[in-house]
Amino acid sequence: MSPIHRINPAELSPPTGFSHAVTATGSQLVFLAGQTALDRNGKVIGDTLPEQFTTALTNLLTALRAAGGSPADLARVTVYATDVADYRAHALELGRIWRRLAGRDYPAMAVVGAARLWDEQALVELDGMAVLP
Repeated sequence: MSPIHRINPAELSPPTGFSHAVTATGSQLVFLAGQTALDRNGKVIGDTLPEQFTTALTNLLTALRAAGGSPADLARVTVYATDVADYRAHALELGRIWRRLAGRDYPAMAVVGAARLWDEQALVELDGMAVLP
């Protein structure tokens, strides 16, 4: 049985690409550091938000898998975007990327606008928390 339970009350607007609340009763917490579109040589790759989102999410999931987890174990993800309007404009495409890489089990999520990220060329950064059984 999964340690993650997604809660989406009927009294709230239907969630699209996130869960309103997540409870977790696992035995191990995994805190995932912010991941941008860095390749293994430390260079930001991709010129567009969807390209960078794909790499950043892949990096986040790589760290999670190295810790023994899977996308279904994600309880919380925060997305930091340097241009929230651009993020909203690409929301459908970003949702398709999420589903292709992480599936349909959505964690509690937030998108936060950031003036700039650690890597100046980065358009997006994702961090998260997972609970393993």
